[in-house]
Amino acid sequence: MDVDNVFHMTGGTGRTSYTNNSSLQKKASDMVKHITLETVQELYLTTTPKTLGIADLGCSSGPNTLSIIRDIVEAVQTTSHKIMVPPPEFQVYLNDLPTNDFNSIFKSLPEFSKKLNEERKDGTSTTSPSIFIGGYPGSFYGRLLPNNCLHFVYSSYSLHWLSKESTLTQVPSALYDEKGNSVNKGTIYISDTSPKEVSQAYLKQFQENFSLFLRSRCKELTEGGRMVLILLGREGPNHVDRGNSFFWELLSRSFSILVSKGVVEEEKIDSYDVHFYAPSKDEIEEEVRKEGSFQLDRFEMFEIERNEKKNNNESPGMTIAMTVRAVQESMISQHFGQGILDDLFEIYGRLIDEEMAKEAIRPITFVVILRKL
Repeated sequence: MDVDNVFHMTGGTGRTSYTNNSSLQKKASDMVKHITLETVQELYLTTTPKTLGIADLGCSSGPNTLSIIRDIVEAVQTTSHKIMVPPPEFQVYLNDLPTNDFNSIFKSLPEFSKKLNEERKDGTSTTSPSIFIGGYPGSFYGRLLPNNCLHFVYSSYSLHWLSKESTLTQVPSALYDEKGNSVNKGTIYISDTSPKEVSQAYLKQFQENFSLFLRSRCKELTEGGRMVLILLGREGPNHVDRGNSFFWELLSRSFSILVSKGVVEEEKIDSYDVHFYAPSKDEIEEEVRKEGSFQLDRFEMFEIERNEKKNNNESPGMTIAMTVRAVQESMISQHFGQGILDDLFEIYGRLIDEEMAKEAIRPITFVVILRKL
């Protein structure tokens, strides 16, 4: 499957859209927003550029996209006011794969501008910021923009997705033998039954992808530029834990239930692997060290606090299931067909609720702050 030409968050504003099922990502972004804004304010104070280049890599298409941009612009404006210099112009580069629903972002720009131009809560007015926003489709595992055009890069919940932009293609090639048969049968990710070659293949592709990401951003960022990277990870060396990998284990079980009902062929599962990898802290730090263009300023690990139920009385398990569906629907429907989606994610949500009732599931998120040397 051509990941880069198929994978995208579910667009639009429907029941299964990313717009309506990205509250967990928004919650995580808000939990570390103070780190993001402190980083961009420090950057601005030490550089005070007349034009500030900002990129959101893996911007997606929901309400989260322009929310963080608005927060960054307001933080920089506040800082410029405090040091009594004119605020900069803002050049904003919104990036995601070509299949992303960029139209929904562009449609929300008038409301974005309106909110930015409103008076401050304390009643004082602020100069309308000069903002130039563009969409830049393409894989961030490679060059996207001209040399030295960026001061600040933000990427939230994107870098744990693997790309074909490396010497490997699609999902790791080592997941299949010389005859094209899966060596990771019955599961869609690294599991207890996976041969060690499977986790090694995923790690190798992550290393290649992340190294390419760093090399590309090094050329696009000015000296002293910053990156705030938020991504899923794992606490230790074990790839199988009761964290992010366990959610893929439960999705594998959900597929197996559909196999037992005769809805899905077992061979279909054997030939499907998620293009995802949850790195450890050591693995990220090692790639930063090897690439050599960035200084690691800060590395934080946190868990998202989960409410028991949403306003619509949706269970925690179903909230997670709908979040995963909004992210994975494009890939699953391409491989299995759209007809299984409702049943699959109903089963998935139920399994998550059952497991959470037994013992907590603890998905780990990292926030990584890098400074270009």
